[in-house]
Amino acid sequence: MANKGPSYGMSREVQSKIEKKYDDELEERLVEWIIVQCGSEVGRPDRGRLGFQVWLKNGVILSKLVNSLHPEGSKPVKVPENPPTMVFKQMEQVAQFLKAAEDYGVTKTDMFQTVDLFEGKDLAAVQRTLMALGSLAVTKNDGHYRGDPNWFMKKAQEHKREFTDSQLQEGKHVIGLQMGSNRGASQAGMTGYGRPRQIIS
Repeated sequence: MANKGPSYGMSREVQSKIEKKYDDELEERLVEWIIVQCGSEVGRPDRGRLGFQVWLKNGVILSKLVNSLHPEGSKPVKVPENPPTMVFKQMEQVAQFLKAAEDYGVTKTDMFQTVDLFEGKDLAAVQRTLMALGSLAVTKNDGHYRGDPNWFMKKAQEHKREFTDSQLQEGKHVIGLQMGSNRGASQAGMTGYGRPRQIIS
């Protein structure tokens, strides 16, 4: 990958808008969660956008994070013993994390692209993906989440309703308000189509 120079004009404006979405407080919370979830051997990044990016860039910590949310023996991502140094291997590792996160239940709209992290294009999107993953882990409440449950919002749960056959039959005889009402409707005063209105002077 070629190193890109600074951007100017419209691209610079767009990039600065994206960078403003990055949340430093959220970064602290996510770092704390990752350390609690994966163990202290993952280390701690330097504060700030660049430190956060460098810490997660090779995909190993992300892979350990998603693996920690699964029971032993069903880890979705293979984590190499030595962190990958080649660019395409690192990007492959990040892609494996994204696939595992999607399988875990993170929606496509909450996912970042590999280049968002790797080239630092949109680290706010990386934060969004990690928030969605944390929220799902808290919501599932299957014993694999470690840390303070208040760090993440619980996702809304599906609330299924069961109706008996007689209740379903009764519902067929009710005219919903959206259908309107036929009370008071008549054709009084209507003229046939195409006939002119009679004006008597």
